[in-house]
Amino acid sequence: MNKLCFLTPAVIFLAACGASGPTRDASQPIVYFASQRAPSYVAACLEDRLSRVRSSSVGGATELAVGSDSNTAYFVTLTPTTVGSVIKVMRPANAPDDPPEPEMRFDIARCTT
Repeated sequence: MNKLCFLTPAVIFLAACGASGPTRDASQPIVYFASQRAPSYVAACLEDRLSRVRSSSVGGATELAVGSDSNTAYFVTLTPTTVGSVIKVMRPANAPDDPPEPEMRFDIARCTT
């Protein structure tokens, strides 16, 4: 049986959205999809899996800054929906690779599926 059949749509999406190289446009999200998990669940899960996560609320959304205080590597926005949340991950231009992008994508996949 094809092992791909066992992957959830979120994991397939994360795998398909690989970085486009060093000229990646920082204005485009590196991850953007919907999950059936609530924003509070996703935020708590990411805080448990990653070091240096700072959480804040903006309107109805939860925002996570991942990385050092002086040089954030990723910004994660968790927007609630009626059936879960929308997850958007941005990576600023010239951001440090801490955590590395594959690890970040793996942790997001684990926390949202």
